[in-house]
Amino acid sequence: MRPQLSHILIVLVVVVLLFGANRLPGLARSVGQSMKIFKNEVKDLADDDRRDAAVPKTTVTGPAVPGPETPTGATTPGPADTPPDPAAPPRV
Repeated sequence: MRPQLSHILIVLVVVVLLFGANRLPGLARSVGQSMKIFKNEVKDLADDDRRDAAVPKTTVTGPAVPGPETPTGATTPGPADTPPDPAAPPRV
């Protein structure tokens, strides 16, 4: 449904009655500033997306750091690898 001139006039009259003629310029200015900020933020987000798309994603991996080894080549079990001793006193 397309808004007709009479609908627009009724909405304008209601807005003037609600906010008063003195406050309408300030309200319009505030809405304009908000729209400007919103458009700038959307533009910045789009620029960030384009910049991120232009830079290829690379994963930097370094050499594996070997753990402590026994002379046979097997790694020594760490604290998480050994089961707790049932006879040992509880740790606090």
